[in-house]
Amino acid sequence: MRKLTIALSLFAAIFSQQTLAQAADPVVMIINGVAVPRSEFEYSYNKNNGEGVIDKLSVDEYLTLFINYKLKVAAALDARLDTLSSFQQEYKMYRDQQVRPTMVTDAEVLAEARRMYERTKTMIGQKGLVRPAHILLRLSTQATRQQQEKIHQRIDSVYRALKAGADFAELAKQVSDDKGSAIRGGELPWIAPGQAMKEFEDVAYSLAPGQLSEPFLSPLGYHIILMKERKPLESFDALRQTLVSQLERSGIRHEIAEMKLHGKVEASAGKMNAAQVMQQQADSVAAVNSSLKYLFKEYHDGLLLYEISSREVWNKAQNDEIAQKAWFDTHKKNYTWKEPRYRGMAYHVKDKKDLKAVKKCVKKLPFEEWTEALRTTFNSDSVIRVKAEMGLFKLGDNETVDRLVFKTGNSTSVKEASYPFEAVLGKKLKRPDSYLDVRQQVIEDLQDYLESEWVESLRNRYQVEVNQEVLKSVNKHL
Repeated sequence: MRKLTIALSLFAAIFSQQTLAQAADPVVMIINGVAVPRSEFEYSYNKNNGEGVIDKLSVDEYLTLFINYKLKVAAALDARLDTLSSFQQEYKMYRDQQVRPTMVTDAEVLAEARRMYERTKTMIGQKGLVRPAHILLRLSTQATRQQQEKIHQRIDSVYRALKAGADFAELAKQVSDDKGSAIRGGELPWIAPGQAMKEFEDVAYSLAPGQLSEPFLSPLGYHIILMKERKPLESFDALRQTLVSQLERSGIRHEIAEMKLHGKVEASAGKMNAAQVMQQQADSVAAVNSSLKYLFKEYHDGLLLYEISSREVWNKAQNDEIAQKAWFDTHKKNYTWKEPRYRGMAYHVKDKKDLKAVKKCVKKLPFEEWTEALRTTFNSDSVIRVKAEMGLFKLGDNETVDRLVFKTGNSTSVKEASYPFEAVLGKKLKRPDSYLDVRQQVIEDLQDYLESEWVESLRNRYQVEVNQEVLKSVNKHL
């Protein structure tokens, strides 16, 4: 009896929690038996009707789009597209890009910044940081004695000018071979010990602010340094934001996440692999962060939508030329032009005899085969006998067609000297006489038709129930 009492109490507690959860987030619709909570609909609606959206939709207007979206996802699930390895890999890639940052806390990034600071502090020691300006005259290690002497004389001349009062920055701009620093008057960024060549560093750290070095030689050539500033390393608190920003840009969160991921795999003693750890982390995050939960679902359903739409609509319309032709023949009145077109080619030849030869070559061929016929007949070797532009031209598309077909354009335009003879070959059209003339428009219209037919079939196939009272409360509840 006591066991029965405990069981009933537990059932009551669970039922109470479910009732409270449903009251807080009621079901706004059920599609093919799958409940959609109000929070999911709100997430999708607000994301697609937020700031920057020009044509915002009302909740009722968006409802139709959302239902159609969910119906297509249901069809994709029925087709088991979610079991495809390609889908699973792509989904996990997108999901894990969002999950990895959640494995890392700001405190861990800050701790890494502290470690970075301590390493830098140890490296710098008591020497501090220096900010020098320099003038460099490059000298190759393979230079002859005569070349060495010439550069040596030049650097001595520069040094004497500086000692006589010449402006360092102006001289650096004029003569320094380090063009990156020359434009800044020779100024270099702050340098820590170990960041520059030893010869350069030894001289730089021997100078006081405002002091000028004598010319000295490094593997790059001759330098003169003017020490601008020196300072000790700032405190961690002063550099904290800079260090954190540098680490963020370098991808530190990804590195920490990878280390933690491998650590969890190793700690499981073979019970979990990396994919299972990531799934566990994704479930954990989704349980407490509704925005990420619905973002994961958006990735999941969006990939399914793309795949099922490609199969049912896009690829069918794109690849079925018989259907394209049939659609055009049935809807010819929908395809008109305000201005005529010219389907054919404008061509240019070296020898006038080839004008007739080109016409003879393609006379009995369909337009789609002209390009290959010209290539094999006239342009098969390194010598190009015929240059041709082919397509469906409107006024303004091609200068030669404008001039010879539409009788407009510049009749005195300069022809290419190597191809002085030109002609056109083709047909002037007042309206399209083949689906190929307007193929892209036909494909788009055919896709729209297939889409509407498909959606109608899905609405007949799957049951849709909408709770109008809950729908009215979208974005209006406390």
